[in-house]
Amino acid sequence: MIKAPVTAIRRAIRVALQEDLPHGDVTTAVLFPAPVPARARIVAQQSLVVAGLAAAIQVFRAINPSLVLSIHRQDGELAQDGDCLLQIEGDGRSILTAERVALNFLQQLSGIATLTRQFRDAVHGCPVTILDTRKTTPGLRALQKWAVLLGGGTNHRPSLSDGILIKDNHLALLRQTTTPIKTACRKAKAKAPRDMTVIVEVESLAEVKQALTEPVDIILLDNMTPPMVRRAIKLIKGHALVEVSGGITLRNVRAMAKAGPDRISIGALTHSAPAAALSLVLEPSHRARKAR
Repeated sequence: MIKAPVTAIRRAIRVALQEDLPHGDVTTAVLFPAPVPARARIVAQQSLVVAGLAAAIQVFRAINPSLVLSIHRQDGELAQDGDCLLQIEGDGRSILTAERVALNFLQQLSGIATLTRQFRDAVHGCPVTILDTRKTTPGLRALQKWAVLLGGGTNHRPSLSDGILIKDNHLALLRQTTTPIKTACRKAKAKAPRDMTVIVEVESLAEVKQALTEPVDIILLDNMTPPMVRRAIKLIKGHALVEVSGGITLRNVRAMAKAGPDRISIGALTHSAPAAALSLVLEPSHRARKAR
């Protein structure tokens, strides 16, 4: 079971509610001065991988702990168009106040999980790992990377503190040396903790050859075509793991996977996933109808 990032969820909810309710829900307050018994359902409007339900539940509880929540799907499960994920019963004012923030978490994170699952399905049968990147919404990285896990992907390093990744702009500051990649790799291996992974990004076969002059853990092939990846892998000959990144889409990911890399990292999992189609359907409860 994939654990939800509880601390990160609480922090994100606190910020989201402060943002959406700086002075309360004025529309609901003026329309409904007294409690309104109601029932709501959060319903999928497409096939999706559920992600963020734990956050949505906590939003409703933060607004009104007396709301009765009935969970019909769990994070990581599949849902089809028309399926109910969560039922909420209680004061309709509280449901209205929580609705948008709860759906924002659920739609965005389910969108990430669903896109990740689509990439995983696209490379089915290929021995390759689908990874996310650090291209996340500021403040929501832990939640978005959780959604990637729920979709069947794997997390890349969580932060700049969690691994050495030598990129083009690092190398740009070493261009005064004749062999910037060799220099960077040698420095990284000499100064990094022993258990810290060292990855170097390369953009050509000549740079692959330079990276192979020093021991590194992973060579990241950036923006290469599948034929170039095959040629690079022949050069690397198992001396390092091979990761590919850049321009990866659902249309080309299988061809890239068949080229033989160990890992494919895809920024689009978090920065370009379309929000999942979900809606909250609200109606007066039976108690309210009987009262009338």
